[in-house]
Amino acid sequence: MPGPITEFIQHHYRHFNAAALRAAADDYIKHLDGGNKMLITLAGAMSTAELGISLAEMIRRDKVHAICCTGANLEEDIFNLVAHDHYERVPHYRYLSAQDEKALLDRHMNRVTDTCIPEGEAMRRIESAVLKHWVAKDMEGRRLFPHECMYEILRDGSIAEYYQIDPKNSWMIAAADKNLPMFVPGWEDSTLGNMYSGHCISGDVKNVHTVRTGIEYMIELADYYTKTSASGTIGFFQIGGGIAGDFPICVVPMLHQDLQRTNVPLWGYFCQISDSTTSFGSYSGAVPNEKITWGKLGVDTPSHVIESDASIVAPLMFAYVMGW
Repeated sequence: MPGPITEFIQHHYRHFNAAALRAAADDYIKHLDGGNKMLITLAGAMSTAELGISLAEMIRRDKVHAICCTGANLEEDIFNLVAHDHYERVPHYRYLSAQDEKALLDRHMNRVTDTCIPEGEAMRRIESAVLKHWVAKDMEGRRLFPHECMYEILRDGSIAEYYQIDPKNSWMIAAADKNLPMFVPGWEDSTLGNMYSGHCISGDVKNVHTVRTGIEYMIELADYYTKTSASGTIGFFQIGGGIAGDFPICVVPMLHQDLQRTNVPLWGYFCQISDSTTSFGSYSGAVPNEKITWGKLGVDTPSHVIESDASIVAPLMFAYVMGW
């Protein structure tokens, strides 16, 4: 029997963006029921929005099979894990003056919309934990991807004493437990990416390539996509826009056009949640049909756009997919 959230959506969500949400969720379920896989992309500040409360359960229930996210989302779920009690909400953030913002800076509180991340308890604590892995791998001549470094500090227990939320609400812990395939393009554009650069400059890390990035992630994604799509299609569930979405969706035309792997199927499902205005010349605001011309989606690919706030829409969709 469907749960109360599913019943509510089925009864009330009949038109406009509400209908788009339900249709996208129905096709998500149909895609998985066909024995297919789903890749989710995370842009924006979804980890600081605590999407892990619902996303972690989606991962545990095998409703998500791979994730492509920004470096910020990779780290901010763990920042929240160890420093949640030190975060501060600023409900009146729209009315802050420049001096108000400077006061937050002086207190080392980094603002993300209505939420301030404490530098000491969150960023520096994780820097200290992950630096040990960076240095050790550097000395051993081993190389890891950014998400693999995060998996290591979650698995070795080095930060467990600092947990301030229920671990079941951390999507990174759920991903580490599943050893979920993950791709983090542009990791350099993140707090830990900046810190890593600093440690390379200072000489703590001798080989800048100790942490693998960019092109190697695309090579890994190409391998994952080729092997996984041999037994069924892969869906593409995009939260926000930017590099988290643009990077992975391009793997299909790359496989077809640059590697001549023409037997590899197109993405088998597409949905984007975005409040970006539909516009020409904007990737985040492009309608799905444009992706047909790039060889990413097919004419018959179930495709959806929900023009709304992902912090509202994504948990509802996840609840519906899980039958809550």
